[in-house]
Amino acid sequence: MARTTRPDVPETYLAELRGLLARLPECTEEDAWVGVRWRVAGTTATVAHVFGGEDQLFRIIFRAEPDEVMAFQHLGAPYFRAEWGGNVVGMLIDDDTDWEELGELLTESYCLQAPQRLVDLVDRPGA
Repeated sequence: MARTTRPDVPETYLAELRGLLARLPECTEEDAWVGVRWRVAGTTATVAHVFGGEDQLFRIIFRAEPDEVMAFQHLGAPYFRAEWGGNVVGMLIDDDTDWEELGELLTESYCLQAPQRLVDLVDRPGA
């Protein structure tokens, strides 16, 4: 049986994500076992992980408040609940992705993972 390969994340998607995550203090990009992830520097906390699946779709996973996890799960596509981690959710990304909305979700993920001294530096509308 032939194994299906995972596609590389398109550079256009990575460029969008880099723009969103670069504004977060000490948020660093690194290659992951598959795809790319962003972590809070000096910690093992992953803010976001983007990758291509064997189904040839692209996903980004991130953290959400526990009470929001169920809401994401019930919204359905493009959102989903990750199979691992209590508060890990995700979103399918494609050419129709609302990057502004995703930026807000990634900012919240960062704020759930980062030390308070860094969270205090983040501009969070409504927070």
